[in-house]
Amino acid sequence: MEKLYTRDAYGKTLLELGKKHKDLVVLDADLSGSTRTAFFGREFPERFFNCGVAEQNMMATAAGLASCGKIVFVSTFAMFATARALDQVRNTICYNNFNVKIVATHGGITVGEDGASHQALEDVNLFRAIPNMKIIMPADAPQTREAVITAYQTPGPFYIRLGRSKIPTLQKKSDFVFGKGQIIEEGKDLAIITCGIMVNESLMAREILGKKGISTTVVNFHTIKPIDEDLLVSIAKKHKKILVCEEHQITGGLFSAVSEVLIRKYPTQLKPIGIEDEFGQSGSPQELMDFYGLSASNIAEKAQEFLRQ
Repeated sequence: MEKLYTRDAYGKTLLELGKKHKDLVVLDADLSGSTRTAFFGREFPERFFNCGVAEQNMMATAAGLASCGKIVFVSTFAMFATARALDQVRNTICYNNFNVKIVATHGGITVGEDGASHQALEDVNLFRAIPNMKIIMPADAPQTREAVITAYQTPGPFYIRLGRSKIPTLQKKSDFVFGKGQIIEEGKDLAIITCGIMVNESLMAREILGKKGISTTVVNFHTIKPIDEDLLVSIAKKHKKILVCEEHQITGGLFSAVSEVLIRKYPTQLKPIGIEDEFGQSGSPQELMDFYGLSASNIAEKAQEFLRQ
């Protein structure tokens, strides 16, 4: 499978949208080379603003532009877009339901060598509780393009979480529909619900399990808020056990969202795979995926343990 940067897809899609829509404005916090908003900035300098290392001011500025009818895309690293600018996102953007689309790169443990200070592992948790916020974690570069276009076309604030590393392009997936999960592969023994880079890890885990005679369903819940409740219930009815895999703290992310739905609508056996109340650390992406138990082999091992219980 071809490996691509999701942030490259973001930058190219911004450029595509900018050529068609004069109301689109882009802001960045001195990281446009990394977030790829520089693609837009070079083509449309009059609609691109580098706000410097001042993420809180950037979010307030975005709210001001949105209040004047602009559709604003705001980018920086996920850690700074969420934890540092939470006050402004909540009180100026979401409270007013403004058209501000926060597309943050460098989310998750695969930020790698930059270490704990730059590895956003709580970001979905922080934004998921805010009213009006919508959250997408694309599984690959083509899905990133679809998510960005959807965010432009859909009123209100969005958070789209992208990573740093290249990731494989998935071969089997239905068209992206905001708020609807995608069944990538179907099985009968176990279901894996996942998102972002963990979709590919889960598919590789499915191959490992298949060699051991275990049939696994893999579902991409790219939209974490609003989550596809009907699909969740359908999966729970067909599978006695469900793994939820995410590159995020177990608290407040995809596992929490899934649990909140199923405990109300169709209780079943769930097991999380994610970061378990820990900070990250410096290391290569693969080293960290292995260390924190997020790689395909770890998923397969935990799936077998779950099935034996």
